[in-house]
Amino acid sequence: MPSTYDKIATYTVPSSTSSYTFSSIPATYTDIVIIVGGTGSGDASLMMRFNGDTGNNYSTTYLYGTGSSAVSGRVANDSWIVAMGRINTTGGASVINIQNYSNTTTYKTALGRGSGAATLVIAGVGVWRSTTAINSITLSPESGQSFSTGAVLTLYGIKAA
Repeated sequence: MPSTYDKIATYTVPSSTSSYTFSSIPATYTDIVIIVGGTGSGDASLMMRFNGDTGNNYSTTYLYGTGSSAVSGRVANDSWIVAMGRINTTGGASVINIQNYSNTTTYKTALGRGSGAATLVIAGVGVWRSTTAINSITLSPESGQSFSTGAVLTLYGIKAA
């Protein structure tokens, strides 16, 4: 990683868990990046929520491909940003970029991309319609799935150039 990335926190899943929250995120960076690697209990997209906000003020546009077909869609007025990455029982890797996370005058935008081993590749862009600075992020696999033991979630801060 470039020297402008600072590791803020890393969490290695000790036993199967349905979600994880990065909390007390400092407001000292311009952007943040989350990297998720490992397996899950099933084939699932990653969902994301900020500051514990469960309101229907998240929207996502996504595209995924399986090698034989491609699908796109949009989810509006949801309680999560969806399609931010992928996990499955054989492995997965995802990267989520969140721009201007501590800015208090703009909505928050996230770009996610990932793949589940031997299943599909996914990309999504999500928005949280709030001008509140992000100080916690909850990640969860969709559809009642969970992160498996040994999955690693890492949060990085990007310093201003």
